[in-house]
Amino acid sequence: MLLPQIKDPEQLKSLSVEELTTLADEIRRFLIEKLSVTGGHLASNLGVVELTLALHYCYESPRDKMIYDVGHQAYVHKILTGRMDRFDSLRKQDGLCGFVKRSESKHDVWEAGHSSTSLSAAMGMAVARDLKGEDNKVIAVIGDGALTGGMAFEALNHIGHEKRKLMVILNDNEMSIAPNVGAMHNYLSKIRSDRHYLRAKDEVEGLLKKIPAIGGRLAKTAERMKDSLKYMMVPGVLFEELGFTYLGPVDGHDLEKMIDTFHQADNVAGPVLVHVLTTKGKGYQPAEADSYKWHGITPYKIESGQVLKAVGNPMYTDVFGQTLIELGREDKRLVAVTPAMPGGSGLFPFAKEFPDRMIDVGIAEQHAATLCAALAMEGMKPVFAVYSTFMQRAYDQIVHDICRHNANVMFAIDRAGFVGADGETHQGVYDIAFMRHIPNMVMMMPKDENELRHMMKTAIDYNDGPIAYRYPRINGTGVTLDKEMHSIPIGSWERLRSGDEVVVLACGPMVQLAEEAAELLKREGIQVGVVNARFLKPLDDTMLLDLAHAGTHMIVIEEASQAGSLGSAVLEFFAEHEVYETHVHIMGVPDIFVEHGSIKEQRQLTGLSVEVLCGRIKSMKALSAFPYGKTTTSS
Repeated sequence: MLLPQIKDPEQLKSLSVEELTTLADEIRRFLIEKLSVTGGHLASNLGVVELTLALHYCYESPRDKMIYDVGHQAYVHKILTGRMDRFDSLRKQDGLCGFVKRSESKHDVWEAGHSSTSLSAAMGMAVARDLKGEDNKVIAVIGDGALTGGMAFEALNHIGHEKRKLMVILNDNEMSIAPNVGAMHNYLSKIRSDRHYLRAKDEVEGLLKKIPAIGGRLAKTAERMKDSLKYMMVPGVLFEELGFTYLGPVDGHDLEKMIDTFHQADNVAGPVLVHVLTTKGKGYQPAEADSYKWHGITPYKIESGQVLKAVGNPMYTDVFGQTLIELGREDKRLVAVTPAMPGGSGLFPFAKEFPDRMIDVGIAEQHAATLCAALAMEGMKPVFAVYSTFMQRAYDQIVHDICRHNANVMFAIDRAGFVGADGETHQGVYDIAFMRHIPNMVMMMPKDENELRHMMKTAIDYNDGPIAYRYPRINGTGVTLDKEMHSIPIGSWERLRSGDEVVVLACGPMVQLAEEAAELLKREGIQVGVVNARFLKPLDDTMLLDLAHAGTHMIVIEEASQAGSLGSAVLEFFAEHEVYETHVHIMGVPDIFVEHGSIKEQRQLTGLSVEVLCGRIKSMKALSAFPYGKTTTSS
């Protein structure tokens, strides 16, 4: 066994290509075995085993900067850089992160949970290298899916313009360019990167231009002939026109060819794009057969590929998907738009029934938002189905193109709140804060999956501007789903329990937590009110003023950033209405990035637990023994 001996990537340089091939097989077996227990991103990592081995064989990490786009394809990189022994803790609290993480290893030079950032990062590192007078290599690995992101094309344009030396590896596991693979193509790739060829080409052009009278025309004719040949025979014309030297396509599972191609790339002075063809799920039949399903997978049985899922109530995402179909049958104006998340957003059933009304724009959140604005302006009913964490990328378009125009766009915000194993880059705890302050926006969050259905009906019946409903990445509560959906009055809250002196204002999953705390305290003779604060904007002004005038103390609890979310909105409301006699305590996610772990652990870490809430209620109740001060709002 070679794998247990590899503690540092430098050890790879002493291995033969045959030994590296054996090591690739061992790494695949290791990944298949470990992820069958922990879950994680399997298909993408099985596809880059040889690619990652070739990179670490040819280059010196961390001196040479290897940047992995998103980072969920960096498990092999983690194995080769001394973290193999930690894979049992993958995506668990205080364990190995599922993405590249700078604090985890000196070999992790760039971290991101959102795609299409690698090329900009590579350019930044190349500029820094040149300014410091250093000579290390900079290498960005980007998938063809991530290349659909507009940010990647902005970076390609800049890199090609600047002509700095760096290498972009396009890991292509979707597009088929097989006809361009052949002896002639490999020959062209080789001679175009050969140092002697490049020098000779420059010398010939120089000599032609020196010929009196006709030299310039001869040089231009030669240039046109060269361009014609290039357009006929080179598949990477787009990248060539952007200023890159294009090499490939190369078989991403042929170690010898990749090593040779990387050596060719090193001979080129400016930016190089190496086009690598790989197969997602390589080496594990279930993952090869359905790479989408096996992109991010829960624990499974290795022999059969059977996924081990806990039995439980349908997830909010599933309820959303089914309800959207029902609404789509009723209203032919309804169009679903998603940025490369049709499966994760529960839209596959909708796409099957309404293929013409399902639009997947790729990893292009900004484009998706503006597209929705235009659809709405033309009388359609667009539903922008997006994860909370990815919607952050479309902030400018939400402000400028949707809300400023008061476009009737519906936001279906999935993964709102904690997301568990994906960790800090994917937590959906910021959208309330960055959306509720935008004029014309309406925001809702349901207490259970049945209320989600009614909120979806509310949104499609609403015609006065943008409206959002957000829901978590968890199973529903198991309540009965009403067959008939109805609209909820905009801005109305729901009293679930009456209380003597303290009321908890909760939204989303925190409503169940508040109910549980109230039930526990009831046994101690303490009556606590619970309000389902289902509208995050606008607030229920009447209920808030009634509670304040009754002398009720309030605790606002939410699985969202404490700064700027519902709690802040309530405090702002009382300040605006000059209500200074009411005690308000807010419980939310503190000013930290919450790392990976289970959702339960993340709630415990941030104090969003029944025990902490009960303690806060008792503390608030103790305030009743004291006369009101002047300004007693607290957080």
